[in-house]
Amino acid sequence: MTPILRHTADLRTTVAGWKAAGQVVGVVPTMGALHAGHLSLVRTARETCDRVIVTIFVNPTQFNNPADLARYPRTEDADAALLSTAGVDLIFAPTPEQVYPPGFATRIAVTGTSDAWEGTHRPGHFDAVATVVAKLFGMTQADHAYFGEKDWQQLAVVRHLVADLNLPVTITGCPTLRDPDGLAMSSRNARLSPAARHAAPALHNAMQHAAKSIHNGAPPAPALDAAHRTILSAGFTHIDYLALTDPATLAPTDTLPARLLAAAWLDGIRLIDNIPV
Repeated sequence: MTPILRHTADLRTTVAGWKAAGQVVGVVPTMGALHAGHLSLVRTARETCDRVIVTIFVNPTQFNNPADLARYPRTEDADAALLSTAGVDLIFAPTPEQVYPPGFATRIAVTGTSDAWEGTHRPGHFDAVATVVAKLFGMTQADHAYFGEKDWQQLAVVRHLVADLNLPVTITGCPTLRDPDGLAMSSRNARLSPAARHAAPALHNAMQHAAKSIHNGAPPAPALDAAHRTILSAGFTHIDYLALTDPATLAPTDTLPARLLAAAWLDGIRLIDNIPV
């Protein structure tokens, strides 16, 4: 089994030994409940790094609703077994007290990139993400870090964070993994009822149709309106946003290339997705 460390001092000692031997260290930050999408990040890390760390930490500060934090799946044993077959060198699963010791008083805000979309609907979320990611980079001392493109805004925030603070880590975004019907893989998908799971691919399908129309010259607004109607008619109860944005700044745009972002509710579960246009 892959060793699991819970204390920063033990982790730093191990990583220092690797680096003294001239080895390149990669990290895949996760909140556990791992699936094939996470394993694709591990595979990419294995291709470019001598050593790979996966962090498992359900970050309490990025949950706006305490009930969501309580419901978040915690499957460390299954996650560890999965990672042991994937060639991971070390799992770092700290306690909240290790990440946020008594007296912890620092919060990082990446303004602009984090303000709209998820930032509007989950106030403070990206401040919490930026802070914990900076902590994990400092704790692991990784040379490379790997994030899925499914959370496109998160990836943009992390890239901005690293650039602004001159952090010595290279960020790699990895393509979204999807089920055969197009639904983006997510730990939340397991909470969908069978009927909702059957309806869920309509989000991606509508986005693809809109993206193709816009790419072929259709005005964005009518294309997005049509996608909005299609998503709701498939059984989604509410759409938080469906927007064509600049891939780097995430500002609304009508200029290509762009990134189409969406968040919508189905069966009480909030699904997000994004695709290039």
